[in-house]
Amino acid sequence: MEITCNRCHQTVQADNCYCPACGLPQLVYSAEGVPGQAQQERGNEGVRDASTVDWKPALRAALLLAVPAGLLSSEASEAGRLGMLWMAAAAAWAVVLYMRGQRPAWITVGAGARIGLVTGLLACWLAFGVSSGQLFVQRFVLHQSSQIDAAWKAYVEASQQLTAQMGLGDAAQMQAQKAWMLSPWGHAGFVAFGFAFNSVFLLLFAVAGGALGARLLARTRRPEV
Repeated sequence: MEITCNRCHQTVQADNCYCPACGLPQLVYSAEGVPGQAQQERGNEGVRDASTVDWKPALRAALLLAVPAGLLSSEASEAGRLGMLWMAAAAAWAVVLYMRGQRPAWITVGAGARIGLVTGLLACWLAFGVSSGQLFVQRFVLHQSSQIDAAWKAYVEASQQLTAQMGLGDAAQMQAQKAWMLSPWGHAGFVAFGFAFNSVFLLLFAVAGGALGARLLARTRRPEV
C-alpha cells in the first residue's frame, strides 16, 4: 500500500521518518515496539491451518495405503468381499500417517474426508484395473471364456425365471432383454457396470474412513493455543 505525506501528499517510503518534500515527521510502525509481537509471529511460522491439507505428504500417505487397499478390494483377492472395510481402514490410517509431523497435531473432519477421497480414488482405480486385468487373463490367456460365458448364461436364466415368477414384464420384453444380456456387449456392459458400482461404494467408505480418522484425532489431540 502506498504511503503519502499528510501535509503535501507526496509519496513517502515506509521506513522514512521525514517527508523528503516538506520535511514533516512521519509515523513509523515496527513490530519490535510491541511486546511479544515478534515472538508471536516467529512462533506462528510454519503453523498449518487445521482445515487445509498439505497435499505433498498427504499424497504420499494416501498412495502408501491405497495400494494394499486396492489389491485387497479387487476381484482377484479372496478378501475382496471386505473391500469396504479395507477402504475405510486405509483412509483413516492415511489421515493418521499424514498427521505425523504436522502442526497443529489435529485436523478437521472435512480435511480428513478429502484425504480419504484421494485415498479412495487411488485405491478404486487400482482395484478396477486389477479386476479387469484378471478377467482379461482368464478369458484370453487362460482360455476360460467358455466357463465364464456358461456361468453368465446360468445367471441370466435364473434372473429371467425370477422375473417371470414375480410377473414383471411380458414374454417378448423378457426375451429381448435376455438376448441383449447374452450378447458380448451386453455381458461386457454388465461387468463394467458392476465394477463401477462397486467402486462407488468403496469410494464412499473411503471418504467416511478419512472423516472418522480426523474425528478420532480431534478427540485425542486438542488444538494448540
